[in-house]
Amino acid sequence: MYPSFANPTQFAPTEDFDSYPRDLERDVRLLVEERADLLFNPTAEDMYPRGYQTYVDVEQVSRPLCGAHRPGHFRGVATVVLKLFNIVRPHVAMFGLKDYQQVQVIRRMMEDVNLDVEIVGCPTVREPDGLAMSSRNRYLEPAEREAALCLQSALGKAEALVRGGETAAQRIREAVVAEISRQPLVRLEYADLCDPKALHAVEEVKGPTLLALCAWVGKARLIDNRILAGERA
Repeated sequence: MYPSFANPTQFAPTEDFDSYPRDLERDVRLLVEERADLLFNPTAEDMYPRGYQTYVDVEQVSRPLCGAHRPGHFRGVATVVLKLFNIVRPHVAMFGLKDYQQVQVIRRMMEDVNLDVEIVGCPTVREPDGLAMSSRNRYLEPAEREAALCLQSALGKAEALVRGGETAAQRIREAVVAEISRQPLVRLEYADLCDPKALHAVEEVKGPTLLALCAWVGKARLIDNRILAGERA
């Protein structure tokens, strides 16, 4: 278990590494409540000692979506996850599907380096109002928190369009953008329809299709997603 560990190699110099929410006491309390047996809580210096110079780059699946807007982010993710697996030697590792691209990057890496760890994608956990749970939700002011619900609304609108027979990715995206644009406190970074495994853009919804969203609400960068016309990959 990696409680409250903020991995410095996946943050750009201009990002919120220093202010990123950490709450070790809360994480330990939750682990105790769940009767966890072990806690692994390294420091950044433990993971990246002086002179460290080895990194993992999962090339293609890291490029779109967040990878296009956060250069080097998934290089840091892949590196620290592979190090964690080599240290802990788990049989199963569970990752939340809110960070959908991260799960696909890790799955691709596991296959490529022939590491025998089962990667389980866990459904996104949401607040009662539908907002996807995230450490960065703590950044939101009350009005921003209300505005952020447009991400969930936009996903629902897209799903309704697909259920109604719409297959053109461009028209679905336009509806999503229009829904989010109604909120002046929200700045959309991307809204893309992609193949759920390779993450390349698609022009039509012919089967399970990932709709991935990212938007800035105040100083919080929020992501969310939904698989349209099928189950999650």
